[in-house]
Amino acid sequence: MQKISPCLWFDDQAEEAANFYVSMFKNSKFGNITRYGEAGAEVSGRPKGSVMTVTFTIDAQEFVALNGGPHFKFSEAISFMVKCETQQEIDEMWEKLSRGGEEGQCGWLKDKYGLSWQIVSPQWEDMLRDKDAEKSERVMKAILQMTKPDIKKIKQAYEQP
Repeated sequence: MQKISPCLWFDDQAEEAANFYVSMFKNSKFGNITRYGEAGAEVSGRPKGSVMTVTFTIDAQEFVALNGGPHFKFSEAISFMVKCETQQEIDEMWEKLSRGGEEGQCGWLKDKYGLSWQIVSPQWEDMLRDKDAEKSERVMKAILQMTKPDIKKIKQAYEQP
């Protein structure tokens, strides 16, 4: 049993979103659906029998998607980082997750549901922590000028004499 699971609040797209996220990532699966009963429908204003929650798993991380209504929206205050090893993987994840959403700066994007994602590479984490402050500063400057990350340009900035 996973002790902590993120719960993502949707207006009424929990099942659709869960299917979308499961289709984006390898080693993912759709879980269980819980439906609003009479008591829950009365309190929430949702129709009895409509989807209340959906569980799904992405790479061994369990999530819950809740159809809670239009009261709350996602913001950049919470985002999910996707660590990509290659440029091809960055390109694929960027294309899939940004489709219907919006691209941001420095590898950030919002998907079509408004959820924020960061597409990153473990390679740059090491570069940003380099003891040579000039190298790490060049890497940060390169990243700040990008929308979708470009590993080649980041490496060039790091290795620049």
